[in-house]
Amino acid sequence: MIPAPALEIAVLLWGLALLLVDAFAGQKDRRGFAIAAIAGLFVVLVASFFLKPAPAATTTGLWSFYAADPLAIFFKRFALVTTILVLVMAIDFAPAIRIGVPGAHPHAGLGEFFTIPIFTCAGLMWMASAIDFVMIFVSLELVTISFYVLVSFTRRNPLALEAGVKYLILSALSTGFLVYGITWIFGVTGETNLARIGAVLAAQGFDRIPLLFGIALVLVALGFKIAAVPFQIWVPDVYQGAPTPVTAFLSVGSKAAGFVVLLRVLGPFSILPQVGRLLIGITVLTLIYGNFAALPQTNLKRLLGYSSIAHAGYLLIGVVTFSGAAVAYYLVAYLLMTLLSFAVLVVVGNSAGDEIEDYAGLGRRSPFLAFAMLIAMISLAGVPFTAGFLGKFFIFDAAIRHHQTLLVVIGLITVGCGFYYYLKVVRAMYWLQPPSDAAPIPLSALSRLTMALLIGAIFILGVYPQPILEALNSPAAPIIAR
Repeated sequence: MIPAPALEIAVLLWGLALLLVDAFAGQKDRRGFAIAAIAGLFVVLVASFFLKPAPAATTTGLWSFYAADPLAIFFKRFALVTTILVLVMAIDFAPAIRIGVPGAHPHAGLGEFFTIPIFTCAGLMWMASAIDFVMIFVSLELVTISFYVLVSFTRRNPLALEAGVKYLILSALSTGFLVYGITWIFGVTGETNLARIGAVLAAQGFDRIPLLFGIALVLVALGFKIAAVPFQIWVPDVYQGAPTPVTAFLSVGSKAAGFVVLLRVLGPFSILPQVGRLLIGITVLTLIYGNFAALPQTNLKRLLGYSSIAHAGYLLIGVVTFSGAAVAYYLVAYLLMTLLSFAVLVVVGNSAGDEIEDYAGLGRRSPFLAFAMLIAMISLAGVPFTAGFLGKFFIFDAAIRHHQTLLVVIGLITVGCGFYYYLKVVRAMYWLQPPSDAAPIPLSALSRLTMALLIGAIFILGVYPQPILEALNSPAAPIIAR
């Protein structure tokens, strides 16, 4: 049996080993690094099913910072699968890395581009297990610093440079809010461990005003990570300017880890009614802004950026109703349909572009790519028999059971908006004529297999969600119950 922290240690060591090899690899083909990274992460993923049962949480030592409960294990696997799929996309995106680099050899920079996501993955896995504000801060910074590099990796592209600077400045600002909020909470409770903070709050022996101020500052920082309104201003420009695989990683991996941390942090603070009311307000704003701002978009990456904000709103409905299983299932569905759309976007973007009009006639030029994007779009919109529909169903069911009528009404209205802007892409692919000089778009066997697996998973989980729900049957209750 394997101790739980060995997973993150193995991921870190594998990333360091690949970086070391890259330093002495000369001008050899770096695409093998991506295959090696995928193989290493897959081994860790398999090893995650052989973990030794974790000891009970203690007040001192490692286990006061680190949880190896079912929720943590589930999201470690989530982070590993996300990173593997992003690396598959990175292989297709590799030719765009060296564009505009005079005199560079064909594989310049690819080694780092393929290995940095491994360190991001390690940070995401640590975030899933963090049960102490100190651990949350350290793991969050590991993820964020990795994204600083990845977002601006193609720095000779003005859009990527702008995206990197915006992400750096606003992320650093959110980190300041997080640290300051932790300071206020520690000042009131004398603790940074979430369980011990919960014990202090249960005893009712605390000053409410500074505690509310501290948790509000922490929610500002986490709102930045999950792209909730009004902390979403970085999303459209960063999504558009970053390399497409990095955009996919930000959209899925970073958001999922942010919601896991949010679920854990809100556990001890759920006794404060003001926190619930604040979350409802943020949820309403996020649903309205994300969906209505996506309506006029003509660039697909920006559209998916605003779509990401909208989906954060649906996920926040699950957080408000303390429905951990619904949030986790929705995140799995979001992983499948979002990564499928970005996988197609990488391939089509290399040949045509990222505008919706560049997809004109794709159904005639490349039927498989058009079909894959069709499935991604209808699942994101919430068409029945797809994972996206069932994810929304679980979220709205939880809201109805908790009598959150306002959130249900606004959620249903904004779902209708989603059908409009997602089906704009379908219309372009199947109803518009392709350019006269358009040619079929080549697709590697690995990418075709990955897209086929994602399509299959979207339909399977859309009619048979039991594997996900059973995996989450036990973790939700102790973490987010009132």
